Order: sequence, then C-alpha cells, then structure tokens
Amino acid sequence: MRTEPLPTGSLRRLAVLRALKLGDLLCAVPVMRALRAGLPEARITLVALPWARDLVERFDAYLDDFLELPGFPGLPEQAPDVHALPATLAAAHERDFDLVLQLHGSGEVTNLLALLLGGRRTAGFYRPGAYCPDADTFVPYPDDEPEPVRLLRLVEALGFPLAGAELEFPVREADRQELESLPELRAVDRTPYAVVHPGARSARPWSTEGFAAVADGLARRGLSVVLTGSDDERGATAAVASTMHAPVVDLAGRTSLGSLAALLDGARLVVCNDTGVSHLAAALRVPSVVMFTTSDARRWAPLDVDRHRRVQAALAQTDDVLRAADEALSVA
Repeated sequence: MRTEPLPTGSLRRLAVLRALKLGDLLCAVPVMRALRAGLPEARITLVALPWARDLVERFDAYLDDFLELPGFPGLPEQAPDVHALPATLAAAHERDFDLVLQLHGSGEVTNLLALLLGGRRTAGFYRPGAYCPDADTFVPYPDDEPEPVRLLRLVEALGFPLAGAELEFPVREADRQELESLPELRAVDRTPYAVVHPGARSARPWSTEGFAAVADGLARRGLSVVLTGSDDERGATAAVASTMHAPVVDLAGRTSLGSLAALLDGARLVVCNDTGVSHLAAALRVPSVVMFTTSDARRWAPLDVDRHRRVQAALAQTDDVLRAADEALSVA
C-alpha cells in the first residue's frame, strides 16, 4: 500500500466502477463525496449497470458522466452482453481517464475489468495472495467493516480527505409530485404511516406471516401501513396484505425510485429485509427495522444503530420486531 498520496493536481478525469444494485451504490456515495471534496474541478464518471443512469443526474454534486456497462463475464448482477462490451471499452478509452477506481468488491473479477477501462492509473482492492495490479494504489480488501467504511479505506489510502461515512439521497420536488399523484395514497394523506417492504433481491426474505403480524402491530400503534415492492414483488406484498387484519395500501409496482424515496421520506418507520430500501431509509434518516436472514449484518446494517435497528430473522418473534420498532420510533 502506498505511503504517499496521489498527486491530485494531475487527476482531472476519474472513473468509479460500481456495477451493482441500489443499496450497493448508495454505500459508495461517501466515496463520491470524498472524491468531489478532494477534486472539485475533476470530471467524475460512474461506470455502472444501465438502471443507474439516472443517479448521475440525481447526484450531480458528485458525478458528471455515466458510462453504461453491459455486464461482464463473471459478474452475476446482469448477464453480460459481450457484443456490446467492446464499444463500452472504446468509450472508456476515449474519455482518457487519469484514474479508475475499482469499487466493485475484492477484485477477483473486477480488477481485470477496471484495467480494461484504460486509465493511466488504476486503484482498488485485492485479496492478499491474489493478483495485485499495482502495489501503490491497491489495498487489501477489508472483510470486517461496514460497507461504506470499507469503501472509504481505498480513498483514504490514496490520500483523499474523507467527508463522512453517512449515506444520502436527494429527494426532489418532482419526486414528491409523482408520489402525490398516486390515488392509492389518499388513504394515508396527513396520517402517520409506516412503510413495510417484504421483498428482497439478494437476501432470503423474512416470512409473509412475520411481516403481516408486524404490520398489524404497527396499525395498533396508530400508524397507517403502506406496502412497497417492485413489479416482481407484487406477489409478496399481496400475500402480506391478504394475511393482515388491518387495512393496508399496497404500492408494489406503482413507484419509481424517486417516488419511493419521497414515500420513505415522509414515513415514521420502515420495516424491511436487508435490501436496497434499507440503505435508502438510512440515506434519508428515516427510522427502520431491518430483518437479516442470510446476509451479514456487520457489513450491511446501517451505521446509525439507534435510528436503524437490526433483527436476526431466524430467531425473531413478532414481539421482538415490534420492540425494535418502538425503539427506532423513539429516536425519531
């Protein structure tokens, strides 16, 4: 690992490789913030999956450009379009990056991809004992820290000033207007409400019966309950709604990322699995209870342990989750 910082005066064009889903990208926002603080005039390009294009506009304080990655062999998040990959690499070379940051994990697959982007320098993580592209700019992958802190270890080693590890997500007026246009929400206008998100993309979700019982418990506490999920998760939210006794509003498949953020921003509480909604709630500083089934809470739980409560789902009873909800609500 290097002992001297990079000469920031020579860094005018940067690429950040993070071709993952919502929660993973939100965990990288503290790195983007640190890069902008250290390089206020640099042009910073996000290299990510197609869905993330809109994040460049939303995070325009930190990001200037987007380069769409059509997947890559060995990465599970999206089937690679190998015919489109040469054009992506050519577009990267045209940008003539001074530095490419590999923020996509430990590097067994993505260090090669980062090098293929053609930067003058490449930095990232590597597993001790595995291939290290550059001993001056690559650091050992830390296995025992929360994800935002883990990512910051790289830019810290490169000499960038850190600007906090907290997440953020800008909610815009257009997001609020889109949310207000949903007729289903008339039932919770001006009423304190909780958002329950029973789906999960990367982790095994907690049980339908568990979410339904917790949602009923929140209703008994005077909160309206709104269920959220993607189109693919409509079955999960419908199952929770049909198991509940209290009235519920089901918005699965009805919200964009922006209107979902606006919905969470107005909530008193979010109850969810370890998924992107957990990180979105953390970014918006909305109290939450996060159910952990198969994922590592030490790595993925929000950093604020008072506002955001973690529950090991395998051992959890309804009363345990509601107790955690009461504790989170007391911080609000």
